[in-house]
Amino acid sequence: MAQKPSIPKGTRDFNPEQVAKRQYIFNTIQQVFETFGFQPIETPSFENSETLMGKYGDEGDRLIFKILNSGDFLNKVDDALYAEKDAAKLTSNISEKALRYDLTVPFARYVVQHQNEIEFPFKRYQMQPVWRADRPQKGRFREFYQCDADVVGSNSLWQEVEFVQLYDAVFTGLKLEGVTIKINNRKILSGIAEVIGAKDKLIDFTVALDKLDKIGEEKVKEEMLSKGIPEEGIVKMQPLFSLSGTFEAQIAVLGDILSTSKEGKKGIEELEFINSAIVELGLKTATLQLDVTLARGLNYYTGAIFEVAAPKTVQMGSIGGGGRYDDLTGIFGLKDVSGVGISFGLDRIYLVLEELQLFPVTVNKNVEVLFINFGNTEALGCLQAIKKLRAVGVNAELYPDAAKMKKQMNYANKRTIPFVVLVGEEEIQSEMFTLKNMTSGEQTKVTFQELLKTVKQ
Repeated sequence: MAQKPSIPKGTRDFNPEQVAKRQYIFNTIQQVFETFGFQPIETPSFENSETLMGKYGDEGDRLIFKILNSGDFLNKVDDALYAEKDAAKLTSNISEKALRYDLTVPFARYVVQHQNEIEFPFKRYQMQPVWRADRPQKGRFREFYQCDADVVGSNSLWQEVEFVQLYDAVFTGLKLEGVTIKINNRKILSGIAEVIGAKDKLIDFTVALDKLDKIGEEKVKEEMLSKGIPEEGIVKMQPLFSLSGTFEAQIAVLGDILSTSKEGKKGIEELEFINSAIVELGLKTATLQLDVTLARGLNYYTGAIFEVAAPKTVQMGSIGGGGRYDDLTGIFGLKDVSGVGISFGLDRIYLVLEELQLFPVTVNKNVEVLFINFGNTEALGCLQAIKKLRAVGVNAELYPDAAKMKKQMNYANKRTIPFVVLVGEEEIQSEMFTLKNMTSGEQTKVTFQELLKTVKQ
């Protein structure tokens, strides 16, 4: 007996209803992207390994899906290396490509590779799947879509202001209220690391701090100590663990902590600029909130850092994030090109909208009318009418087989098709249609124009 087929953990099949709902989110995001002046691009699903490796930190490197070289890849491996059984060393010999981990690094590669064709500042959006060898759980998948928007070639903080507005516009379009746009600045994190004597351990410091809401204050302190961050330094940053209040109040506390750090004070200035602009411009749905523990362990952020939290009524991780990456293209040889970008987590947004029942009833635009098949002669007449309906935007179809009436009606019911049309010999001769409302059960004889008007209503 053949084994029942399955799909890999962390991946999913989508039925027609789910695809329609996902498309609703895609369309909303795309419309806002284009309203804000972003242009679409696409990049390959896999990149050369050297393009991706080393760009996300050690944790990110471990989660990148590697693609085995084609052919007898083990034949080219040195026996001594193979005997070591060191996966890290072996990987570079048997795998030269990897599935993309996100859309930002491939975008940086794209900018460098096509720099002579691009008009800077370049605003692009991209909506494609990415892959991560993560442990699957609610809202976390191994294959998922990202919807990114980035600007490269501008140092202006007005870009950050626009991205906050863009987030707000998308969630307003999706009617998702209670969203929090958390913001921090990498310069502030660097300044804190400097002040507490951990300047050379910035990554260890930020990775640990980023876990505060997950593992708690004591565990974060333990991790910092284990990474060699001095205890007296951790004492200095104690106010950060309980930092709360308004944006302005938190900034005041940070100002005291970072009074001796030039870089830290620069980060504060940038946050104040963004916040004051947003206060002046206003937001419709979202709230902007300073979160100094927001670190996002990715290595490439250099300025503002964003993370979007779902409404508190929903148990869900971040549904978006991004930040400023002044030197990302530099790793591919193009220096002094600043960039900033954000991403929407489509799959998590889907789960949030589903839980809160925010998908419009009309999102599943179904077939509006089904023509019953009584045989080849009648079917041809039905298809002539169907052609006219489709030409004016009505979703219509013919049941493919001249099956029993009950079977065809059951098909319409299971597909929740609102109208059924019967065209037999009598209807063909009189050029009329028998229209049945599947909800009320009412059945009437109508002309084509009456049929069209009823179905459209």
